[in-house]
Amino acid sequence: MPLPAHPFDDDKLREECGVFGVIGVQDAASFVALGLHALQHRGQEAAGIVAHSAAEGFTSARRFGYVRDSFTSASLMETLPGPLAIGHVRYSTAGSKGNTQIRDVQPLFAELAMGGCAIAHNGNLVNALSLREELIQHGSIFQSGSDTECIIHLMARSIQKSIPERLKDALRRVEGAFSIVAMTRSKLIGVRDPLGVRPLMLGRVSGGWVLSSETCALDIIGAEFVREIEPGEMVIATTEGIGSFFPFAPVKPRFCVFENVYFSRPDSVIGGQSVYETRRRIGVELAREAPVEADLVCPIPDSGTPAAIGYSQESAIPYAMGIIRNQYMGRTFIEPSEQIRNMGVRLKLNVNRAVIAGKRVILVDDSVVRGTTSRKIREMVLEAGAAEVHFRIASPPTSWPCFYGVDTPDRDKLLAATMTEEEMRAYVGVDSLKFVSLDGLYRACGEPGGRNARDPQFCDACFSGDYPVRPSDRIERGFKLKVDA
Repeated sequence: MPLPAHPFDDDKLREECGVFGVIGVQDAASFVALGLHALQHRGQEAAGIVAHSAAEGFTSARRFGYVRDSFTSASLMETLPGPLAIGHVRYSTAGSKGNTQIRDVQPLFAELAMGGCAIAHNGNLVNALSLREELIQHGSIFQSGSDTECIIHLMARSIQKSIPERLKDALRRVEGAFSIVAMTRSKLIGVRDPLGVRPLMLGRVSGGWVLSSETCALDIIGAEFVREIEPGEMVIATTEGIGSFFPFAPVKPRFCVFENVYFSRPDSVIGGQSVYETRRRIGVELAREAPVEADLVCPIPDSGTPAAIGYSQESAIPYAMGIIRNQYMGRTFIEPSEQIRNMGVRLKLNVNRAVIAGKRVILVDDSVVRGTTSRKIREMVLEAGAAEVHFRIASPPTSWPCFYGVDTPDRDKLLAATMTEEEMRAYVGVDSLKFVSLDGLYRACGEPGGRNARDPQFCDACFSGDYPVRPSDRIERGFKLKVDA
């Protein structure tokens, strides 16, 4: 069964998934397992791998939990032979969120008229519900709650003569964000939506080709980073080489700015820039925009660490590890009793009393979602003897839900959607609370002029309410856009 969420995780935005694929290497599934392990931060609920060999055909394995707990077993990996494989790690944002069944775990596989096809998807289709209703009315029978299955049914109904052409045909019908890794018997396929909301990277290893959500997963298998898949691009890799196609009408890209803030690993590279360095620069912007007299700058680990370093460097206030993270506190912890649940974040974080006591402390975190974790951390720091507690947040206030592949609470559960900054400060109970501005975030991400309000360079809907793709299914069910609210 799916693993229970830890109380700390409930107050964080979570990416839906990560994808990885390899062609042209012996035991490709083992490479995929390593790649998925490196992408584990993008999805810890479940993982799956589909492989193909000439002798065995398509084989697959899907498991709940961490990659390391299932896909390091030699006996399991022997059931996934061949030079071609794709994989997926997930959180459940689409489908049966919080009650995932094994049939929801990707990659999904189908036998089409011209052969088998497996597909793994990072993102979210904002018209999946209406597509599902239409397809069911025309006779499609769904086996999962995943929006990815809509793509397979659209492919099955296409009249095109090859699987790549059917995939193009299907993706012209969907709306939203998608970075897809798919495979046939002889091809590895990668596709990115026209806006390029979610990342997808191309690499080279041992004469074969690799597709990955992030560059850090290329590093773990010793692959060479070749380039990012372009927004709106489809690549088809075989043992003979690689082809590039642009099947969609071109639009201005809107990459998810929150990948730079939190989702991607700090050792990845996006848009030619180090994610770590971008997060450090966010801290620099925060120090310029929201200075405060204090004795220490402390990160809330681990995602607040680079920004805290940047804040310390710019402000000349000493950096210290005032909060220590329990590295072994994962989602596989015992099902918490009520007493343990009430301990909250103490299971995962502990205050370094010797450092904190008597000090005016600046705590740097990546975001505030519901605010519940921030309140608990403030309480812990004060109990440890801190003289003052100041929060600095390395993203603007999160006041709108994401519909493009992020597990975001409903808008009325987002603290910034219902409170002013001063009200949030009082709710969290700290001496001061400041967020980096949207312009400051853009500057840190390599846009010196800040955000172009008329033509934004990123998707920042969770901060601005400016959705680059209308969330049509949600609007039909009562969601109010900013212009309608």
